[in-house]
Amino acid sequence: MEKYIIRSNKKVSLKDFSPTYTGKLEKEDIQEKYLKLQEKFITLQEVFNASKKFSLLIILQGMDCSGKDGTVKKALAGVNPNGFVVQSFKQPTPEELGHDYLWRAHKATPLKGNITVFNRSYYEDVLVTRVHKMIDDPTAAARYKEITEFEKYLVGNGTIVLKFFLHISKEFQQEKLLNRLETPEKHWKFSMADLNERKFWDKYQDCYADVLSNCSAEEAPWYVIPADHRWFRDYIILQNIVTTLENLKLEFPEINEIIAQLIEEVKEST
Repeated sequence: MEKYIIRSNKKVSLKDFSPTYTGKLEKEDIQEKYLKLQEKFITLQEVFNASKKFSLLIILQGMDCSGKDGTVKKALAGVNPNGFVVQSFKQPTPEELGHDYLWRAHKATPLKGNITVFNRSYYEDVLVTRVHKMIDDPTAAARYKEITEFEKYLVGNGTIVLKFFLHISKEFQQEKLLNRLETPEKHWKFSMADLNERKFWDKYQDCYADVLSNCSAEEAPWYVIPADHRWFRDYIILQNIVTTLENLKLEFPEINEIIAQLIEEVKEST
């Protein structure tokens, strides 16, 4: 994953990352490995949930059509819904606006043993708000520091934070928007807001670059994932998650004396 990771204090330009990159791999090259990764993930998630030593927060950010929903559906296919939550953040409610901007995200972070995916996240508060000039640059800079400290706080309290920026090209987004319009069963996915936001493509690219530059700490680095090829996106993200869980070296909890005694009583009762 070294190729995709953003090191702290590194000035980022998205022009340095290719959204079409696949490392000369073809989809057929990784199919067997991908299936094995899915099997590993299912097993590792069961142990992760049973041990309840850590929680895992996966953050997915990207332009419209970058595949946030698809990543959850495909890369995390087969996951046990017990201990797995997907949280989407829409326009803030009046209650949420009455609190600080991190409040609604903090209360949605995962319990020990759980995996939570943020489909968009608190980073919208330094992206959409900045693109549309709802906050100024000094406010954005202050929020970068607050977000970084917030993530360090989560990590310090046992939450692993994995952050993936799904990097697509403007041409790829256009193709996907046209596909939504030309395919009747995908009309429901289309929104005029997608076209309106597309007008701000360059500004979003600049703001994302600032987020990656300022909010990638050693405790919770950003990964820039080439996402024009869906299969490669899913493979790289799943590989990262599986490696992260494997490195924890968790085991199922040992049976305690009370349970052992109950087992013997059940055996004797038969």
